[in-house]
Amino acid sequence: MAESQTVVILRAKRDAIKAAIDNYERQLDLARHDFTHVTAALTIFEAEDRPGSQRAYVALYRHFKYGEIANLCRAALVDGTQSTTDLTKRIMADKGMDPADRVLVASVNFSVLRSLRGLARRRVVTQMRKRGRCIWALA
Repeated sequence: MAESQTVVILRAKRDAIKAAIDNYERQLDLARHDFTHVTAALTIFEAEDRPGSQRAYVALYRHFKYGEIANLCRAALVDGTQSTTDLTKRIMADKGMDPADRVLVASVNFSVLRSLRGLARRRVVTQMRKRGRCIWALA
């Protein structure tokens, strides 16, 4: 038996609606993608100029001049031996940065460690290990 014309028309209409839904879903995905990128760009451009207010992916070169971290470390080590973490906290307090921002603390800590290792290569500071922590002192 042949299918009725009503069934054929309804199936064609169903297929057309399904194709339209798929097209709308693709457009919706593109719109969500664009929305995400515009929001990220706004976040970058709306960041304040205060140290520590930027997002995690903003580099630290905006906060420190060339060689400033090494100079701050040397000045802090005049008071005696200190760990990398202590030096990081002191430098962040001197620069007015937020110590509660874990990502910023990790970035500054890495930069402090890198600066101290450079000073150790030039024999300006010495490194000691104590319970798995690096302790630094002036040479």
